[in-house]
Amino acid sequence: MSFISQNKLDDRLSAQQKAREAMVERFRKRPSADDPAVIARNAERKAIAEAREARAEERELARIAEEERKAAEVEAARQAEIARKAAEIEAAAERAREAQAAQKAERDARYAARKAKIKLRR
Repeated sequence: MSFISQNKLDDRLSAQQKAREAMVERFRKRPSADDPAVIARNAERKAIAEAREARAEERELARIAEEERKAAEVEAARQAEIARKAAEIEAAAERAREAQAAQKAERDARYAARKAKIKLRR
C-alpha cells in the first residue's frame, strides 16, 4: 500500500524532531515550583484535600455516634423487656401467694367450723 502524500524518510524524521522540540519547549515553559501561581494552586489543592479528609472524619464520627445510639436503644429495649418480664413474674408470684393465702383461710375456716361442731356436741 502506498502512502498518499509519499512521505520520504527525511520528512518523517524532521516531523519527529519538530514534535520532540515542541514537547521540550512545552516542558521548559512550565512554571517552576517557586512560581506564585504554582504555590497558590498547590495550597488550594492541599486545602481541598484537608477539607475532604475533615468531612470524611465527620462522617465517620457521625456513623459511630449513630451505631452507639442504636446500640443504646437496643440495650434500653432489652432492659425494658427484662423489667417487664420481672414484673410479670412478680405479679404471678403475688397472685400465687394470694391464692395460697385464700386457700389457707378457707382451710382454717373449715377446721374452725369442724372444731366448733365438735365443741357443740360435747
